[in-house]
Amino acid sequence: MAYIIDPEECIACAACEEECPNEAISEGDEVYVIEADKCTECVGFFEESQCALVCPVDACVPDPDHEESHDDLVAKFKKVHPDKEPKLFQ
Repeated sequence: MAYIIDPEECIACAACEEECPNEAISEGDEVYVIEADKCTECVGFFEESQCALVCPVDACVPDPDHEESHDDLVAKFKKVHPDKEPKLFQ
């Protein structure tokens, strides 16, 4: 599933934006937001979601409205990055 940024928790520090390999995170009206169509949970790049890893207040959380299988996330990676091969982790 894609990630979202909890607006109640986000402190607008921008740490997550810099870490997103899909450029799915941008500054919203008050806090940062994640574009679900681009978020692959970092599948294809890393073993875990980098936004959640670097967020100092744990504002980056899975979005229950965008549940996706690992295969779905790999397919999304290929759509977002057609010129790259995804790194697959065990």
